[in-house]
Amino acid sequence: MTDFFFEELSEEIHKGVNKKGHPFRYITMATVGNGTVARLRTVVLRQVSKDLRLTIYTDSRTEKINHIKENNQISLLLYHPKKLLQLKIEGIAQLVTDTERLKQYWTGVQPSSRKDYITNQSPGSSINNPEQVEYIEDENYFAMIDIVPSKIEYLKLKRPNHIRVAFKKENSDWNGTFLVP
Repeated sequence: MTDFFFEELSEEIHKGVNKKGHPFRYITMATVGNGTVARLRTVVLRQVSKDLRLTIYTDSRTEKINHIKENNQISLLLYHPKKLLQLKIEGIAQLVTDTERLKQYWTGVQPSSRKDYITNQSPGSSINNPEQVEYIEDENYFAMIDIVPSKIEYLKLKRPNHIRVAFKKENSDWNGTFLVP
């Protein structure tokens, strides 16, 4: 009976990549390194595979990369305001090390967006003026992160009853259980 809700969430996640303006394009990602405080940031969903592996791009010098190296368990939050649909995803983050794959996707990054990965200083570094950001031309810090989900919680706000379903991946199958909203 939970299959319908899993199909809906899967379809909506895929639309985050394929449908212009879809609210799942920009998602909240949380990491915790060796510290005790979760760090949240908005990331852009770049790819989704059939088995729901999600991929994002980042600069390899960011704090999220350091966190993932220390603790690769992450969570994501997606919200669709028109459908009143919230998805919480837990999974394992994997830093992409395949140089051919990185080169392939780097060539697909729009020239205007490449500047996000070629700053002289790492993201988060202090500067005196936003106009003084320096860029390098001979290298880049483009990185990709794959997120392999193990749990997805679906919450649909609706009347007369909200619907909440917890999905857990066991082997290659997703099993759902209804929860009290």
